[in-house]
Amino acid sequence: MDVFSRRKMLMTGGALGAAGALAAASPASARSLWTWSPAGSVAGAGAGVDPEWVWDEEADPVLAAVIDRGDVPRVNTLLARWTRNDQALPDGLPADLKEFMEHARQMPAWADKAKLDRAARFSKTKGIYVGALYGLGSGLMSTAIPREARAVYYSKGGADMKDRIAKTARLGYDIGDLDAYLPQGSMIVTAVKTRMVHAAVRHLLPQSPGWSRTSGGQQIPISQADIMVTWHSLATFVMRRMKEWGVRVNAADSEAYLHVWQVSAHMLGVSDEYIPNSWDAANAQSKQVLDPILAHSQEGEALTNVLLGIVAELDLGLTRPLISAFTRYTLGGDVGDMIGLSKQPVLEKLIATAWPLLVAFREGLVPLPAVPAVLWTLEEALRKFVLLFLAEGRPIAIDIPDVNRPS
Repeated sequence: MDVFSRRKMLMTGGALGAAGALAAASPASARSLWTWSPAGSVAGAGAGVDPEWVWDEEADPVLAAVIDRGDVPRVNTLLARWTRNDQALPDGLPADLKEFMEHARQMPAWADKAKLDRAARFSKTKGIYVGALYGLGSGLMSTAIPREARAVYYSKGGADMKDRIAKTARLGYDIGDLDAYLPQGSMIVTAVKTRMVHAAVRHLLPQSPGWSRTSGGQQIPISQADIMVTWHSLATFVMRRMKEWGVRVNAADSEAYLHVWQVSAHMLGVSDEYIPNSWDAANAQSKQVLDPILAHSQEGEALTNVLLGIVAELDLGLTRPLISAFTRYTLGGDVGDMIGLSKQPVLEKLIATAWPLLVAFREGLVPLPAVPAVLWTLEEALRKFVLLFLAEGRPIAIDIPDVNRPS
């Protein structure tokens, strides 16, 4: 698939007819017409092209060539040794791939080390909230994003959904790691490898009958709009919920947390003109690209069951009703229904009443409140979940796929 020629076509005035025809058949038409201004981005300006029709013109042709040449097994073996930001790329990589990776690993000129350091400290300080929201908020919200759920389900990673979900749940932790973007850290490595996986999936998924049958007309997956949808389900959602819960977040920490996600979007290949420059801009973009597209899908419901099954392994399922109730409280009843979460009316009401008190106590805002014992059980279950999936030092093996889901 010639991504370069497709990109050039859509960037020209003559592309309007083609784009309109595709949009009519695409599920993206369910969201509002793209009106978000690049003036609200970290770039401060841009062409204003709808990110629905923008992919990754640097990574896509390179990874397609790597796959078509049969180089993936050799490349994965070599890249398994590349784990630190300061490491040289392994010898023996194909020349075109090495050239791309050397460019892709460069931090943006606007990255602010002080803000990145502060964001890491903030993520550690608020770890119980951030971890729970990443895993049981954002992680489960992703199953209500049909495109994301289907891209996961029908790609190679869909054959081992437990592993795939674990990697997704850990992304937030890796971004907030104390060493994330430092020489001894690994977030640059993770971002570049993830960007290459996205490019590989864009090449492979159109060949999948299962994905093509359910894609709703989308011809190339993981557009820049899709990546920003996921970005908002993590960064924007987590910050919004923490503030709604009454978690103390000062202006400097809030700005730093946004900055680490801005840098991470850039490192994942998102054009700077689509990366919000403030939380106000982020919330405005989120309302346009994320909120309207949340929906049920069979693939999403299957992924939900896998994730809840992982949580159940912590205590043989004893707290699964609590986790379901907490997730419905966190995501809202409508999203809970979309992904097939069981309704827990008594527990949901209890959590809605008592959870804010527990947060206020943890934030030092109120003395030890009269919190029902079941809430302490919930907090301990959340803590175990965070430790299981976000524990420091758990390696992530990110391999470039060369096939789709075998089934």
